[in-house]
Amino acid sequence: MANSKGKVIGVSGNMVSAECDSSVRMNEVGYIITGGKHLKAEVIRIRGSKVEMQVFEMTRGIRIGDDVEFTDDLLSVELGPGLLTQIFDGLQNPLPQIARKCGFFLERGFYLSALPESLEFDFTPIAKPGDTVVRGDTLGTVPEGIFTHKIMVPFNMYGTYTVESVVQAGKYSVRHTIAQLKDENGKSIPVTMVFNWPVKRPIDIYSERLRPSEALATKIRIIDTLVPVAKGGTYCIPGPFGAGKTVLQQITSRHAEVDIVIIAACGERAGEVVETLREFPELTDPRTGKTLMERTVIVCNTSSMPVAAREASVYTAVTMAEYYRQMGLHVLLLADSTSRWAQAMREMSGRLEEIPGEEAFPAYLESVIAGFYERAGIVRFKDGTIGSVTIGGTVSPAGGNFEEPVTQATLKVVGAFHGLSRERSDARRYPAIHPLDSWSKYEGAVEPHKSRYVRSVLFSGNEVDQMMKVVGEEGTSLDDYIVYLKSEFVDSVYLQQNAFDAVDAATSIPRQRYIFNFLVKILLASFTLPDKASARSYFNQLRQRFLDLNGAEWESDNFKKIEKELEDTFLNTVKETREELNDIFKSRFTG
Repeated sequence: MANSKGKVIGVSGNMVSAECDSSVRMNEVGYIITGGKHLKAEVIRIRGSKVEMQVFEMTRGIRIGDDVEFTDDLLSVELGPGLLTQIFDGLQNPLPQIARKCGFFLERGFYLSALPESLEFDFTPIAKPGDTVVRGDTLGTVPEGIFTHKIMVPFNMYGTYTVESVVQAGKYSVRHTIAQLKDENGKSIPVTMVFNWPVKRPIDIYSERLRPSEALATKIRIIDTLVPVAKGGTYCIPGPFGAGKTVLQQITSRHAEVDIVIIAACGERAGEVVETLREFPELTDPRTGKTLMERTVIVCNTSSMPVAAREASVYTAVTMAEYYRQMGLHVLLLADSTSRWAQAMREMSGRLEEIPGEEAFPAYLESVIAGFYERAGIVRFKDGTIGSVTIGGTVSPAGGNFEEPVTQATLKVVGAFHGLSRERSDARRYPAIHPLDSWSKYEGAVEPHKSRYVRSVLFSGNEVDQMMKVVGEEGTSLDDYIVYLKSEFVDSVYLQQNAFDAVDAATSIPRQRYIFNFLVKILLASFTLPDKASARSYFNQLRQRFLDLNGAEWESDNFKKIEKELEDTFLNTVKETREELNDIFKSRFTG
């Protein structure tokens, strides 16, 4: 039942102004009634009795004088079992169910519950009558795919409660009352498996927030060794259009060692979103052998949908991620692309006639982006379990310009920067992460001093490459040319990865460490090559054999055979013996 009512007094794109007859709150949800439909909106500014609202639907047909009803509720999502495998829009409407009812063209003003009453789960009680509980405590569990889903005291129930009763083990719908709790005043409160939580309020029911220190294995070599990501950390992937941001996110979501993946397509082009929707149900999860969709949630909001819904999709996704973290799970949230979300903020800020910042983005752009990434983190709960939310967001700067405001605002708050290069993508060097421009504040799969040494070789090789563009190959010394060939060798056999190869698509951490140490020894060696033509021919042969090694199963007979051939070829062309190289390696990287 609506608490307050109002009338439409102005329409400007997706912003509607209304005159209210009583008080309303910031971020309160209201419905604009036009043509027999209720269009969902959110209050974004209040000036006396006048409010501005961003509408999550097309505003075509709204007229001056149309009724507005306010709900006294903040923009919220439903949290409970059954979220996994679902595809939602930014308002948490299940898109497949809406498509079955409305057809291919979604009707505005048509909303469904995220978790319908028909869903039933096998409930096992844990709390007993007489127990004292607070918000976030576990009342029971239900199986959800491969996970044990905790049914918790709703997060919006502040205070201390006494358990009056809990249902017996059995199958119940998500709307069925599974427990009765009594508050401090003696009032009895029914609890179901589902409750609502405001999307813009972080879930902070934990005893300790930890520093992200454990590396998140993505099985992408360039990330795990040179620009690593930590569990509970943050990273961004800026890059020009067509450089492989979406593909890189899809590869990460498939192979990263996390429990749950949540994808927020916040304003991405419809074609890319459709590709994701089609491919994910068909992809095999390497961890379980089942479909990847069983541990995935997709929040779908394409660039053709109303701009206000982009903001809702970002917050809807991160709230669901925090919810599953509360169960002691490790969650990876991938937002694609935050630039479209920032563009929506810029459009709404312009309609509000706010003083613009750089490139007309709102002055509060940095604080809003920081507030989103700060909801990542690794936390410890009072029972000792640990959960994490890792956030990775793509940025699509116009023309690949990393100096634009959205990229710069993101770089100030993330822990790792995976900058995609147009030059590398055009050269088909995938993943197109630039190894020299990118950086990370986290420790990865290999020791930092080893990765720093490899980066120094890459820097030196790049300097020689730039010099050769001026003076030509003939103006370069043999020693410098070998440094250049070493850097190109590392790039081609280690930094690049074949996503279509069954073995090379995902490299385990032990294999990465082993191969990386082998590469470092090659980089440390002094080669006895007579001229540049011989050097070029030798490194081409070495590169081809190494690519064969990348395609061989780890520790298989074929792997060991190729490795032996590589070592023999390598040792026959260097000054040092195997023992001398090992001594050089130990003296440089131990102690």
